[in-house]
Amino acid sequence: MTEKTITPRMFPPGRHIQALLGLESSPVAVFFISSSSDWTRFEGFQSLSAHRYCQALMKARHGESVCLKPEELHCPAAAAAFGFRPLPEKLACGQGLVEFGIVRTAERGRQMFESMSRLPPSQYQGLALSPLEDVRDVPDVVVLEASPEPLMWLLLAYFNLTGLRVVGDTAILQATCVDSTVIPFLSGRLNFSFGCYGCRDATDLAPSEALVGFPGKILQGLEEQLVFLAGKAMPHVRLKGAYHLLQGRDEGNIS
Repeated sequence: MTEKTITPRMFPPGRHIQALLGLESSPVAVFFISSSSDWTRFEGFQSLSAHRYCQALMKARHGESVCLKPEELHCPAAAAAFGFRPLPEKLACGQGLVEFGIVRTAERGRQMFESMSRLPPSQYQGLALSPLEDVRDVPDVVVLEASPEPLMWLLLAYFNLTGLRVVGDTAILQATCVDSTVIPFLSGRLNFSFGCYGCRDATDLAPSEALVGFPGKILQGLEEQLVFLAGKAMPHVRLKGAYHLLQGRDEGNIS
């Protein structure tokens, strides 16, 4: 990693974080739209039709700025998580998850949904998502989809910032909408997830990728901690010096 990517601060922060971590796609800024007047902030964003939230997130990580209204959110579980409409009974009772092959019993499916964090009904009128580097306002939540190594550094930055051990909260269901968006928004803390049935079926999330979401209010603090880590720890580890030393010893023993 070159000096240019770690000093001085680069603007905007989204592009800086992407460079520091070596991400192949953009961190995504997520905004909850609370009133009809709030929509004016996102003029020029593409209004999506019949999309899942995880698909809107996919488009934003690849450079698109999009809006999603409740009636166009094409996933009943995500719609319930954002308080747009009630969860259908077949899902709520767990039988729907049995039919998908996600759980063995309806009781387990019911428990999965009962434990989900959700936003209050009808509190928000939609969602706006954009590559983080394209926004100037502090987002409600930032979501990253990436391989574990850069996400590891993000979690370490969070520990440096807060002093708190990082605990993941997931039921391996609703990984983008609940785990990466609703939980960070409601709890005010970072959360991570390995994905779920829905987002891995409906998006380009790779088998080698996972997710992290954090509240936008800690964006600047995380960026500063990543700059610190990129000064020494990150480049040192990425050189894999101890591993190459072991390889050299093994090769010497063989010869």
